Amino acid sequence: MAGAAQAVCAAFLCAPFLSHAQAVGEVEFARGVGYAQTPGQGARILGKGMELREGDTLSTSQGSSAIIRMQDGTRMTLRPGTDMVVQRFQYKEGATNNSMVMQLFSGGLRAITGLIAKNAPEAAKLQTKTATIGIRGTDFDARLCQKDCAGESARVQETPKANAVQASAKLVSTQGEVNAVDGAGTRRRLVDGGAIYPGETVETGASARGVLAFRDDSRLTLGATTRFKIDTFVYDDKNPGEGKFLVSLLRGSARALTGLIARANNRNVGFATATATIGIRGTGLDMSCDEACSFYTWLGTIEVTPSNPGQGGGLSALQVLSAGQGLFVSATGIRALTAPLPVLENLPRPDTVPVDTKQLFSSAAMSDEQEGLYVFVRDGHIEVTTASETLHLGKGETGFAGETGRTVRPLVTPLFLEFDRTVRPDSTNPMLQTVLNETVSRPANQCR
Repeated sequence: MAGAAQAVCAAFLCAPFLSHAQAVGEVEFARGVGYAQTPGQGARILGKGMELREGDTLSTSQGSSAIIRMQDGTRMTLRPGTDMVVQRFQYKEGATNNSMVMQLFSGGLRAITGLIAKNAPEAAKLQTKTATIGIRGTDFDARLCQKDCAGESARVQETPKANAVQASAKLVSTQGEVNAVDGAGTRRRLVDGGAIYPGETVETGASARGVLAFRDDSRLTLGATTRFKIDTFVYDDKNPGEGKFLVSLLRGSARALTGLIARANNRNVGFATATATIGIRGTGLDMSCDEACSFYTWLGTIEVTPSNPGQGGGLSALQVLSAGQGLFVSATGIRALTAPLPVLENLPRPDTVPVDTKQLFSSAAMSDEQEGLYVFVRDGHIEVTTASETLHLGKGETGFAGETGRTVRPLVTPLFLEFDRTVRPDSTNPMLQTVLNETVSRPANQCR
């Protein structure tokens, strides 16, 4: 195995040998035969507590595995038959130039990333001959498959599960800093392709903006210093009339174009703001809110219902606005608007922003026998990029990149991923778990 590791390292231009290679982590668990080798030095047998260095080639033989922990808290389980190089690892607490680049040549890994990936969206990558995985702070599996993966799936006597996109929307055309905040108050940085889920709030920074592309083909452009919440989003493309699209503009500005849910049943679509709620009749509209809110329709018709009926201003409580009409609603009054909202002049209408729905949401049938890179995301955001395509994966999604550069989101999760028995990197007792996985039949409902 050490000779094979040297050959792999030479073939793919591993990091140049340094007489005092930087320590970047250590081995937490090893089972079977595995090696680490710094360029120009002899192979070291993987064992608990062994120091890992920048430039190391890590190799596990068939039937062996190892868990490594990097200095930023990243943990990885190297699967049997894996060759991986720590191409670059730079980490210092609070530094802005931290980075991690791994090269995977064979086998696979199960990973839970640490502070480098969480603090800087472009700083962590896993490179393969097939594609590059951009790691956006996540929990994921990656596997380079030949015929072995299909053989593993054939031995699983279960029905594969649908590989459904769980996200309500994904972010595109991002400028500046955009974050998502979940119901527990946990904040995460979003970049292009980042997923947003029901109950989450999207927040844009000063001079920032982004477009939310929803699964039902709705689009929203968010302006700077905006807080926008997805209250409820339910969508089945086979029955869009039963879907629900309920959102809130808590502060800031947005330009919205409604999608398939509104076309099928506009009563199930609504926008809430501090001063009014908006009913949709299949439309495009602009909204701007601080203490008061302004609304302007540029396509279709909307119904505006003020939060405090009888506010005055000579207008009734319910206003129906057609294209080219607007309304200003404050706590004390209502007045008509006859021109577009000036604050949104530099914010693109969402129907003018190109969106590649294939990379965000679409799926296709494929066989586990196809050779290439398979990625399963348990949490977070993964970007799989080939020479010609990019595929964005969110929580619960599986993706594939073939040697031709084609990327696919399979219709079902491959069984060799769904029922992977390789120990997770966060296992509290990896030796016991490994032995149990090897000797005890797994119940049908125990997976991942």
